Amino acid sequence: MPETTRDRIIRAAVRQTTSSGWAAVTMARLADEAGVSRQTVYNEVGSKPALAETMILEELARFLAVVEQAFDAEPTELTRAIERAVSDVLTYARANTLLHAVVSATHGADTELLPLLTTNAGSLLDTAKAVVLARVAPYAPGLDTDHLEPAADMVVRVVLSHVMQPSASPEKTGADIAWLAGRVLEG
Repeated sequence: MPETTRDRIIRAAVRQTTSSGWAAVTMARLADEAGVSRQTVYNEVGSKPALAETMILEELARFLAVVEQAFDAEPTELTRAIERAVSDVLTYARANTLLHAVVSATHGADTELLPLLTTNAGSLLDTAKAVVLARVAPYAPGLDTDHLEPAADMVVRVVLSHVMQPSASPEKTGADIAWLAGRVLEG
């Protein structure tokens, strides 16, 4: 599929954010780098806050693709699938330059992206939880929906916490979270 104008603009925004910080991203700079007019930038991505949310949600899609691949690789054992998904996500997060730019921002406009991963992370959490629920359901973990949903929410929130501030290796964290999730999912 050929790259769209919108894709070029978002790619330019990510590149500018990772190299110069979010504060340096302007619609004029994006237009120049993407080879379009400033009005085209606004037409394609809207305001700067809308662009920020789009960048974060598109990055989330890449993280969720890692989750999908991990579950596909472990089709018969739920705990192993969770362990692989967590480990792979945390490994991906370690090398993710956009995530590092967002998390390491310390002042001013550069910190505007951080709430999209923390205090204003509602759409991110809802999307991630929906993917996890859809991937866990085929394993028939034996929990009713009223208990499965908070279990998935717990896993997503704990993993996001470790994405933001790792406490151990991705493999160790994956094993630990899978162990806990396994105990919950077994009822």
